Amino acid sequence: MAELVREVLVDASPATIFQFLIDPGLHTMWLGTEAELDPRPGGVYRVLVGGRHASVGEFVEVLPDEKVVFTFGWDEPDHPIPAGSTQVEITLLPDGDKTRVRLVHRGLPADAVSDHTGGWDHYLQRLTIATTGGDPGPDIATDSQ
Repeated sequence: MAELVREVLVDASPATIFQFLIDPGLHTMWLGTEAELDPRPGGVYRVLVGGRHASVGEFVEVLPDEKVVFTFGWDEPDHPIPAGSTQVEITLLPDGDKTRVRLVHRGLPADAVSDHTGGWDHYLQRLTIATTGGDPGPDIATDSQ
């Protein structure tokens, strides 16, 4: 199993960004067309990505304005990354008047790292736009999920 690490510097506070990680209405502004989130350990993480790919897991750790950790996988028959089989950790690190968002996705099959790196880069860019008051547009399906 492999892991990928991505970072992006966002011109928003950790408190602002944190809400986009736990609030279903804000979450779908950057990732997903539907979201069911119960941001507490053991709570559901279910996001329909691009309107057609169901990602499913559960929250493992939720530290307000600091970190969110959830299990993650795809709720699709015979998918090599089944629901809840990997772990995503998003850490919010203050950096002057900005925030460094650090995402670590652990437990990926080695041959899935490239696709998921492209996907996370795409969605972190959308998070940067949404958390600074912009409109990244609708989440549309790509072949990288």
